[in-house]
Amino acid sequence: MQEAEIGWIAAIIVGGLAGWFAEMFMKSGTGILMNIILGIVGAALANWLLGLFGIVLGGWIGYLVAGFIGACIIIFLWRAIRGRTA
Repeated sequence: MQEAEIGWIAAIIVGGLAGWFAEMFMKSGTGILMNIILGIVGAALANWLLGLFGIVLGGWIGYLVAGFIGACIIIFLWRAIRGRTA
């Protein structure tokens, strides 16, 4: 995320919301700390992936959308990896 346009406190809050939305959508059952981490890391992942296609999401709403998309991708990948090793 080269130009997030939001501060660290806002990133934690919006990342937490994005992670929570992803948790509800994917029914993953993670806790609040993991929701925040999923949202922030997910936003970075989604912004990087979308950047490959020339799509840039900025501001609060863009960070929330990117966090949701990225968190869903991370939850999906985690389930795929865990399902194969279990």
